[in-house]
Amino acid sequence: MSTWFASLQKVLPQHALSRAVAKLACSERAWVKSLFIQQFAKAYQVTLEEAQVTCLDEFASFNDFFTRALKADARPLADGEFTLVSPADGAVSQLGNIEADQLLQAKGHHYSLNSLAGSLGQGFEHGTFCTIYLAPSDYHRVHLPWAGELIETLAVPGELFSVNDSTAQSIPGLFCRNERLVCKFNTTHGPMLVILVGAMIVASIETVWAGPSSPYQSQILTTHKENYDKGDEIGRFLLGSTVICCFPKGRVALNADWHPGSKVRMGEKLGEYMT
Repeated sequence: MSTWFASLQKVLPQHALSRAVAKLACSERAWVKSLFIQQFAKAYQVTLEEAQVTCLDEFASFNDFFTRALKADARPLADGEFTLVSPADGAVSQLGNIEADQLLQAKGHHYSLNSLAGSLGQGFEHGTFCTIYLAPSDYHRVHLPWAGELIETLAVPGELFSVNDSTAQSIPGLFCRNERLVCKFNTTHGPMLVILVGAMIVASIETVWAGPSSPYQSQILTTHKENYDKGDEIGRFLLGSTVICCFPKGRVALNADWHPGSKVRMGEKLGEYMT
């Protein structure tokens, strides 16, 4: 089944399909947005108990519903002076050590940090990483694991394969092939990468700072000088995707209770800085 699905994605007009869905998803026509929201909420059993807006009919569009904000106390940040927090709700895809510049994608599949992050990946060899997959039903805003200054972003155009588990097991170098935004931060404990990876039907990758608009047409390296606190929102996805966090060698001990398949929520303990 996974091989068949991966093969189908190779022949689908990924960008055209995603942009067509995007037009419908941003529509504020009552019948369009109501149909999409009602059917999606039913299919994925979405509840609004934690959301700031608690009535499906009050959202301006499907995108408004999908990227809904949560109540201020819905995602408390894990305690600890040196504790990093999960950037998103989702499931752990893979985590562990970066072997030289190789990250584990799925059993039997590795990919290159250089191919994923380009020049921004320098200095993270032999470090640690954590990949979190956001399913369609998850909260889709992305937050910062640790306070830092955004110094560079690299927008990389690419394909839009699904990033679910079956595709990760079937498409070599999946995250290096998809559209993505690599964000580099300076922190009190050294550099940190937070990489937002686009996927099938994802209408766009949005950030809280000004920058190139997704879909990206060419590689664009942008310098920044903006500070964010731990837990601050930095971006959002319009439909499911993936966030990859990378840390230099010897800096972070990842949460020992996390393993591939673990369900996580934004604000939970991702790991700790080693002092």
